[in-house]
Amino acid sequence: MLRIDNLKVELDSEAGLVKAIDGLDLAIRRGETFALVGESGCGKSMTALALMRLLPDNGTVAQGRVLLDDEDRHGQTDVLSLPEARMRSVRGGRIGMIFQEPSTSLNPVMKVGQQIVEAIEAHTALRGEAARAKAIEWLRRVGIPEPERRIDEYPFRMSGGQKQRVMIAMTLATEPDFVVADEPTTALDVTIQKQILDLLRDLQREQGMGLLLITHDLAVVSGMAHRVALMYAGQIIEVAEAAEFFAHPRHPYARALLKALPDAQRRNQPLAAIAGTVPPLTTHFTGCRFAPRCERRMPHCDSTLPELVDTSADGQSPHPVRCLLYVDDGRAAAAPAESAPPPLPARAATVAFADQAVGAPLLQVSDLKVRFPIRKGALQRVAGYFNAVDGVSFQVGAGRTLALVGESGCGKTTTGKAIVQLLRTQARIEGRALLDGSNLFELNGDALRAARQQIQIIFQDPFASLNPRMRVYDVLEEGLISLRTEMDAGARKQRIEALTDQVGLRREALQRYPHEFSGGQRQRIAIARALAVQPRLIVCDEPTSALDVSVQAQVLNLLKQLQRELGISYLFITHNIGVVEYIADEVAVMQRGRIVEQGTSAQVLSAPREAYTQTLLAAVPRLIGAPSA
Repeated sequence: MLRIDNLKVELDSEAGLVKAIDGLDLAIRRGETFALVGESGCGKSMTALALMRLLPDNGTVAQGRVLLDDEDRHGQTDVLSLPEARMRSVRGGRIGMIFQEPSTSLNPVMKVGQQIVEAIEAHTALRGEAARAKAIEWLRRVGIPEPERRIDEYPFRMSGGQKQRVMIAMTLATEPDFVVADEPTTALDVTIQKQILDLLRDLQREQGMGLLLITHDLAVVSGMAHRVALMYAGQIIEVAEAAEFFAHPRHPYARALLKALPDAQRRNQPLAAIAGTVPPLTTHFTGCRFAPRCERRMPHCDSTLPELVDTSADGQSPHPVRCLLYVDDGRAAAAPAESAPPPLPARAATVAFADQAVGAPLLQVSDLKVRFPIRKGALQRVAGYFNAVDGVSFQVGAGRTLALVGESGCGKTTTGKAIVQLLRTQARIEGRALLDGSNLFELNGDALRAARQQIQIIFQDPFASLNPRMRVYDVLEEGLISLRTEMDAGARKQRIEALTDQVGLRREALQRYPHEFSGGQRQRIAIARALAVQPRLIVCDEPTSALDVSVQAQVLNLLKQLQRELGISYLFITHNIGVVEYIADEVAVMQRGRIVEQGTSAQVLSAPREAYTQTLLAAVPRLIGAPSA
């Protein structure tokens, strides 16, 4: 259905010519799910933008072809050579794209229904009420509650997960032949994620739809993909059938990624994070691009450029790998390669946690209620209130981690924002949130400023929470200037540089703007900003959802290290149960604004009592092999 031949994409930047994609070859069959995985900044999203001809102004396709089956002409069409007028019918009509960040992809001044109807009318024969009815149907199919009402809301009225579902509905409503899905389930909870993935499978069966799945969630890949390509620094370094990739990864980078996955079995030990970062793509490479980070590095790895070599045995599906370990006909060096760690079963009967004794509570939340006004009429008078959080109570011990889990829209993020005092002018807040005995809801002026130095937040959407007009250095320094007035400019600089190293960013990144980074890199900046003022409690709102596996391991190791050394507490809002198993001491499960189950991690994850909790855990994807092609 789609073939990419020797694609090379270059970006003109202040640091020099960036070779974002360097000689990429792919072939995707009709009805196939092809997964493209790799670290943030390796070129996955740039590949998607090149396919759609949506490269930034400083980006050009230096070489290559993107061939799409053209049934009308009984041949193939080079997408890169089409005039823009014809490309508009292909983009959205024949090739749909689910973007990584719905907040930047949805028009903030248009109702979500208008945006979906616009796509339907542009690429199908439906118009008016028929197009609106189809938009409502797709909102229902992707799990938006009350779609007849929510279709007339603006994007800012929806949670991150709900906005992502709107993006998916907009893409699939035109029923394209081929879909490029760039992190389509990153912001979704496990139940909605399962629903969306099941929907994509159904569409593939019904329409023969091809799917290029770009993701860092290896569990999703193992359950969805037929084939997997692993990218690193602009190149593909391993391609295999999905089941073969997870059972017998060949490249040292692939094996390291699988060992970095968090779960209960690794709870009391650091995750196997990969040292270093992806090299800058302005580099003139003379050897293997992964060599500086590779545990199996050999002397000639720095001076010899590896080619893709097929490592499969006779009669097996091709398994090309770009590694000098396999230069001797692709098989001689395969024996010493380690196999992947065995995946966890779909549901473990017991989970072994070494829970420590609960310390004194740092934060005590009692009967928290958050009510948003519902405004109607031309004058927007308050006609009632919506109870987003309805009587929530919990506590976070000093040096402990409480995970707050539940479906998108259940009130998790609202709870976190209310505690950090970010909803005072938007909602009516009742109840108490005691930080060291002081009620946060009653603080003002200097007292509130002092409390904010003690409690910080990592936001769910890093792009929306970073000032686009400020360089990264200024973003990190802003909090220090405001809340750590005792630090001079030199001390602030040392602190910022140390933070940059801790979260896995290069120091040259400090002089760049947020839009110059990938989604995962922006999340690292947001984490560094929260850590900058050395708080005692951090509200972590999906802090690792935008991060690839290796960086997630680095961040989780960092959070646990800081907790051990400084006694920091975390209110960890997430839908990633693997992360919960690894980092959380206690778990609280939210549904429709209320906590329905609460206890230690071992109690809630091993023997859940509520049916809702059981449903959540049953929907968690695991490394369980791949579907047959």
